[in-house]
Amino acid sequence: MVCNYGRYNMPINTRTKILATLGPSSNNKEKIEELIEAGVDGFRLNFSHGTHEEHKETYDLVRKVAKAKKAHIAIVADLQGPKLRIGKFKEGKVLLQNGQKFVLDMKKDLGDENRVTLPHKEIFDALKVGDNLLVNDGNIILKVVKCAKESAVTEVVVGGFISGHKGVNLPNSSLNISPLTPKDLSDLDFALELGVDCVCLSFVQRARDVKEARKIIGKKAWIISKLEKPQVLDELDDIIKASDMVMVARGDLGVECPVVTVPLLQKRIEAKCRLYGKPVIVATQMLESMISAPIPTRAEVSDVANAVYDGSDVVMLSGETAVGNYPVETVKTMRGVIETVETDPKYYEYVNRFVEYVKCNCESRAITHAANDVAKTMSNVNAIVTFSVSGATTLSMAQERPRLPIIAINPSDEIACRLNLVWGVRTYIDKKVFGSFDNIEQVSRKCALDSGIVNSDDYVIVTAGYPFGRVGLTNVLHIVKV
Repeated sequence: MVCNYGRYNMPINTRTKILATLGPSSNNKEKIEELIEAGVDGFRLNFSHGTHEEHKETYDLVRKVAKAKKAHIAIVADLQGPKLRIGKFKEGKVLLQNGQKFVLDMKKDLGDENRVTLPHKEIFDALKVGDNLLVNDGNIILKVVKCAKESAVTEVVVGGFISGHKGVNLPNSSLNISPLTPKDLSDLDFALELGVDCVCLSFVQRARDVKEARKIIGKKAWIISKLEKPQVLDELDDIIKASDMVMVARGDLGVECPVVTVPLLQKRIEAKCRLYGKPVIVATQMLESMISAPIPTRAEVSDVANAVYDGSDVVMLSGETAVGNYPVETVKTMRGVIETVETDPKYYEYVNRFVEYVKCNCESRAITHAANDVAKTMSNVNAIVTFSVSGATTLSMAQERPRLPIIAINPSDEIACRLNLVWGVRTYIDKKVFGSFDNIEQVSRKCALDSGIVNSDDYVIVTAGYPFGRVGLTNVLHIVKV
């Protein structure tokens, strides 16, 4: 029997997972080892930066270190997406005055204080009089006063210095543009060839954007839809259902939407993800001050704590671990916040306070809901064991946010690594048990004891799909004495 625990020599006590971005501060063997030991469950490779060769080197390093530590660490490839940027200026930068007119056009000439190139036909197709364009993360605000096919006259609402290649956001416009640029398609082919566990799609606007990517990705990796434009609210349910995971990307979301609405949107998206049983990542500026300081602000600690109280599957670190001065200390701090919140006697009350369920004629939902009720009823049950070929049974169980840890038994490294980003899940691999249903009791006992959270004479609840191999089928609930 092969039964390997994902964190055999580093037992996890937390339900909420940590995703850390690798970069110059952390993409070496020593730092990766330290980050895993500090509590990282997955690493993000940001394809907006770096070459394919550099990403391959980092990927291979993570896999090597994770294998040595017997850890099923997820690797996420984050695609750049369509970056809308202005062109260059003759003098490098110009000063825009409030109230002045400023033209955006498709001309290739270098810009000046009166105009600059905006080489994106899709923007001019979508612009309407009255629309705002936000440049350089919203530091410059331009209001459209006149539109043409390849140009727009704007009035400077908020001025200041502006330099070339700054990003442009259009909070009022839905662009007819694919989330997969030629660069993204190249990066995606490369990432799938490497064997990444998840792929982040940037600037998703519609469910069809996810479906377009699904045609290429298939089942080779989970699709994480990054929600960072207000237009996603029009198709939020369909986008979430089409995705494998969702990321609340608060950086661009806070530029595209009024910043005061970001907390509301975050909670709305998280609630919808819970409703449909899709894991959710909360990202951007969680411990931003730790890029340069050894301790976070009190507000940042509260931000992380609130995400944990809301039942988020994953909290993510970006610049803090990629380019910051204290990557390991940052992870330890985040882990400490998670542990503190999850030991609060009111934690599960908060996590489940606004839960909704989709009424459906679905065996899987009924079985996992019943398993959670059994866990609440029996005092000597200490874990829930899920057998899942695709991960669907485990995801369904995690949707319940049970008080007991979820031990997920899977036949492959790929599924084990993906599930390592799911709330409350500890992953094992057993390739033989899925050949026959007869051994599930024996394997359940073995993995439960190996986990260190179950003792002899305790009970575990087992959920599975019979017959094995039928994706999305969970129709077995069984109680096993260890």
